[in-house]
Amino acid sequence: MKYMDMHCDTLYKHMMRDYKDNLYKCKEDSIDLERMKKGNNICQFFAMFTTEGGDPIFKDYDFKKADSEIDSMSEFLFKSIKENSEIISIAKNYENILKNEEDDKMSAVLTIEGGHMIDDSLEKIKKYYDLGVRLITLTWNFENCLGYPNALDFYENKKGLKKFGKEAIEYMKDLGIIVDVSHLSDGGFYDVADILKSPFVASHSNARNITNHRRNLTDDMIKTLANNGGISGINFASAFLNDRKDGYSSIEDIVVHLNYMKDKGGEDFVAIGTDFDGIESKLEIDSPEKMYLLEDSLLKAGWNYRQIEKLFYKNTLRVIKDVMK
Repeated sequence: MKYMDMHCDTLYKHMMRDYKDNLYKCKEDSIDLERMKKGNNICQFFAMFTTEGGDPIFKDYDFKKADSEIDSMSEFLFKSIKENSEIISIAKNYENILKNEEDDKMSAVLTIEGGHMIDDSLEKIKKYYDLGVRLITLTWNFENCLGYPNALDFYENKKGLKKFGKEAIEYMKDLGIIVDVSHLSDGGFYDVADILKSPFVASHSNARNITNHRRNLTDDMIKTLANNGGISGINFASAFLNDRKDGYSSIEDIVVHLNYMKDKGGEDFVAIGTDFDGIESKLEIDSPEKMYLLEDSLLKAGWNYRQIEKLFYKNTLRVIKDVMK
């Protein structure tokens, strides 16, 4: 079955290797274009994360370096797409994805993980939009100009969006950029829900009641996000799936979370957000060409084809249609 994936860190890995490998075939990574095609991936969201992902509030922060890395990662993706234009094309909206599929091409959506490089500037957001960015994960693991990350400390985790963060998400909505709350504080999550009243996403987050990771979603978050028309992409990293000490990510764990998330948020809520190439744990599904294993396991767990289609691509496509411009 075809599928869409809302999050991978493949571009960052290529940058850290000084772009010595090509995107078509690279066995060092979970994702390359060859295996995406074999696995029937029809749309991959490619995140750009910078080495300046640290704390921009309380230490010297090199915004010029962050900008340079955004430029280099996007250029690498655009160059790779040009070299493989017969199988993949950039997508900036719903119509692009439909046209690419009609032409038997995969789609690539450019995203940013962590709004730290925005630097209190709506103009910077517009610059990223013009570059092709269509999803922004508001925070990484540190406070930034938009708000606060998910934290272990109860009171820290209650902190929400800053004044500029509230302005920024409304501007992102107007432009057609998907707001992503994975990594965001619990307080920030509810600020986004209250302000937007429209679909937003947790691109790579699971169920906190199953695995008590601070970046997973509580039951109330699942229901709130679902009520806004939003979705959450299942994260394949073991820390989000289980409490095993060996760091193994199994299909069984993924199915447990998906069953729970579907039960709490409905079949229109669940999506795929693998976090491929941002995961250090050992994966039973470690590349796109093994995604069929998840389909098989879900059928055995009692899911029907309609529900699997929604999880694999239809729910994500709906949010793209509703938000991306």
